[in-house]
Amino acid sequence: MRLRLICVGQKMPGWVTEGFQEYTRRMPRELPVELVEVPMAHRGKNPDVPRLMQQEAESVLGAAGDRDRVVALEVGGKSWSTEKLAQQLESWQLDGRDVSFLVGGPDGLHASCRERADQQWSLSPLTLPHPLVRILLAEQLYRAWSITRNHPYHRA
Repeated sequence: MRLRLICVGQKMPGWVTEGFQEYTRRMPRELPVELVEVPMAHRGKNPDVPRLMQQEAESVLGAAGDRDRVVALEVGGKSWSTEKLAQQLESWQLDGRDVSFLVGGPDGLHASCRERADQQWSLSPLTLPHPLVRILLAEQLYRAWSITRNHPYHRA
């Protein structure tokens, strides 16, 4: 099973790449985390935001596998504790399908992404910068895996 983080936006600062890689390289070989970056639609003066979001959605959904379990990261989604995420991870592993996490651009995810999603997850009621979401998600996936294996990383 693969975990795929599909994000709108490219060319992140070095600290984002380093932070993301710090946690993804800790994941076991049987549970790799892959980052797929799709280009953000160009927003000039007076952008047609719904059209741009639709373009981004096509790229995001095209990067997810047809059989993937899709989790949309949405502020209006369900809030999970780290322990709940660990339970989800175990459930996903038993399911056997790859999991794609969708992260939208500056205007969020298009409705078609939310409709395709099997689950909607809210990392926080706070508005987080999208580069930080990559690191936070990678760390939480590693932490959740560590809980499932009784690894000492998680000390709650």
